[in-house]
Amino acid sequence: MQTFSIRQGIKADLPQVLELIRELAVYEKAEGEVIITVKDLEKDGFGAHPYFYFFVAESNNKIVGIALYYIKYSTWKGKCVFLEDLIVTNDFRKMGLGKKLFNEVVKAAKELHAERMEWQVLDWNEPAINFYKSFNTHFAPEWVNCKLVGDQIQNYSF
Repeated sequence: MQTFSIRQGIKADLPQVLELIRELAVYEKAEGEVIITVKDLEKDGFGAHPYFYFFVAESNNKIVGIALYYIKYSTWKGKCVFLEDLIVTNDFRKMGLGKKLFNEVVKAAKELHAERMEWQVLDWNEPAINFYKSFNTHFAPEWVNCKLVGDQIQNYSF
């Protein structure tokens, strides 16, 4: 039986965190989209004003899961927590790690007195959708995701 622990992520975890991010990108058929580096993660997660926080699931000194989140703000509600990614490596799925990582982010949201916790899931990712349904999740079909990406931002005409 595999044993594991859940803890707050530290800077030394970032190389393994990036491996899991790349594993997720392969699963989502978007491997070429990952441009972030360990150096970027260090700067953005451990600078004077961190842009993200994370928990790790660890087994035998190897990181086998992460939950990465950040704080966003709602003009209607105030502080919100956004769960950017919840990743468990394939060999460790269906062992309760995802739930334990999710629970840690909910605890963080409670400690922050957040009014909302949000995340996204791809419409074709049935295992993830079913996982989130187990938490009595509110799925919001009326919202459409919009974004500008790197080149669009850089080439934007004012």
